[in-house]
Amino acid sequence: MPVGGNSSVFQKGVSEKLHLINAVCMKFILFSLFFFLNIGFVYGQFSDSLTHRVRLSTSGTFNKTSEGMTYLLNNSGNFSVKKKRFVMNTNAAWLYGGTLETMTNNDVNASVDFNVYNKKVPDFYYWGLVNFTSSFSLKINEQVQSGLGLAYRIVNKENLMFSVSDGILYERSNIIQPDSAEFGYQTVRNSLRLQLNWKHKDFITLTGSGFWQPSLTYRNDHIVTTNLNVGFKVWRWVTLNTALNYNLISRTEKENFILTYGIVFERFF
Repeated sequence: MPVGGNSSVFQKGVSEKLHLINAVCMKFILFSLFFFLNIGFVYGQFSDSLTHRVRLSTSGTFNKTSEGMTYLLNNSGNFSVKKKRFVMNTNAAWLYGGTLETMTNNDVNASVDFNVYNKKVPDFYYWGLVNFTSSFSLKINEQVQSGLGLAYRIVNKENLMFSVSDGILYERSNIIQPDSAEFGYQTVRNSLRLQLNWKHKDFITLTGSGFWQPSLTYRNDHIVTTNLNVGFKVWRWVTLNTALNYNLISRTEKENFILTYGIVFERFF
């Protein structure tokens, strides 16, 4: 078959894949709208009467020029429960992107984390985490982390919170090394995190966090993760959001820098 014919078949296949991705995202948005329209208009933040939160977001970027098209789609969901001295969060996210010729991102992350607060010192708390990651862009086939630690809220005001935490993680990973060989290993990491939350009159919100996770058993093995989100509430439970994420995996010598913008649906009950 002529080369042009192969190219045509390939582009048709990619086009069909893009249509499928767009259809999935559209169903996600429609489901989110249906869900929120049917559960009411309660909104705000955690309180004595509002102890549960559902947060759904869809975002992405598209860039089409005469030389081709690039796209990035990012969908995520979060469910949180807060009691007097206990908070639990479950999170799931899927990032997919590329060009008409190649796939650049197919990254999945799921986690469960909890905080247990000290009654005598409310700004001091314990945390626990179980996290799963699979990332095409960072060359991680699978990574499972679990651990415990301590945290302290240095600033804890109604519109501003800044905290620092530290702990120990056990990790089991299967990665693709720079020489393209698969490598499975286990390690123990220290996990240092800085976290910031700021809001202005429930209209503008800024949240950010940064992780540094060096291995305690392997030299030159560390993970850096940072994220920053800026949101503008446009109507009760609807927020326009811009997210900036950076990830570095020294073991695979891979990093990514991701900027997306989209919409967030958030409901307290």
